[in-house]
Amino acid sequence: MQYGFVVPNNFGVEDPTQLIELAVEAEALGFDSVWVNHHVLNIGYVRERLEQAPYHDALMTLAWIGAATQQIRLGTSVLVMPYLNPLVLAKELSTLDNLTAGRLLVGLGVGSNPAENQALGVVPYEARGQYADEFITVLKGLWCEPEFTFQGHFFQLEGLISAPKPTQLPHPPILVGGNRPPALRRAGRLADGWHGLNLPPDSVRKRLPMITSEAEINGRSTPAHRSVRLDIAQVDLAAVAAYEAVGVTDLVVSLASGNIDANREAIEQFALQHSLTSRKVN
Repeated sequence: MQYGFVVPNNFGVEDPTQLIELAVEAEALGFDSVWVNHHVLNIGYVRERLEQAPYHDALMTLAWIGAATQQIRLGTSVLVMPYLNPLVLAKELSTLDNLTAGRLLVGLGVGSNPAENQALGVVPYEARGQYADEFITVLKGLWCEPEFTFQGHFFQLEGLISAPKPTQLPHPPILVGGNRPPALRRAGRLADGWHGLNLPPDSVRKRLPMITSEAEINGRSTPAHRSVRLDIAQVDLAAVAAYEAVGVTDLVVSLASGNIDANREAIEQFALQHSLTSRKVN
C-alpha cells in the first residue's frame, strides 16, 4: 500500500509556509505522496466553512512543496476541470513535472459547487461532464502529440504545439476523482487511475468493475492507480488490509482541520502506527 497526506491548504491556515513545512515532514516520515485541494472562490459550502479565511491556491502551493522536497509524489485532490482551461493547465502541469523531476499526480474532477461554477462562468454546470471528457482529451493530446488537432463541442484546435512536454512519459498519471458512475466510467475510458472519496472497502469493491468494464470497452488496460481519500482517523491496520483486499493501491489521508499542530501530531502518529519510516529505510 502507498500512503498520501493532504495538506490543509483549504482550511484557513494564515501562514502558507506552515503547509510547506507539513509536506516536508510528511516526506521525512515516509509518506509516498502529498496532495493539495482545489477551489477558486470562498462561495457555497466553501464560504460556509471559511468565510474570509484563506484557501491557498492548489498549484502554487504544490510548486512550493515540490521545491522544498526531494522524492515525495505531488498530487492534486482534485483540480476542478470546469474552472480551468486545459491549454493553460497543460503548460502549468508539464512545467511543474519538469521542475520536480517527474513527481506529479494529476487528480481531476468535475466539481460539486454550483455557485462557484456559475460565478466562474467557464461552462454551464449541467455540461461539466462533457467538458471534462474533452478537457482530459486535450490535456493528453497537448502532452503527447508534437502538434495537436482536435474538434469537439468546447474546443476546436488545429496543429497546436505545447512545450515543454512533461518529464513523465507519455504524461503524468491522470486520476479521475469522484464516486458516481460518470466519474467511474471516465476513469476507465480516459484516465490512468481513480481517486475515490470517503468510501468503505465494500463500496470500493462494487465500483471497481465499472472502471474495468469501461476500460475494456475502449480497448484500454485497467487503470493501475486506485486511490481512496479518507479521514486519517479511519485508517488503522485492519482498514489497510481491507482496502488492499479489494484492490486499492493508495490511501490518501487528511485531517479536517487547519490546526497545524494537530495535523503534525496526526501524521506522526500515523507514520508510527504504519511503520512508514522503517518501511522507507528498508
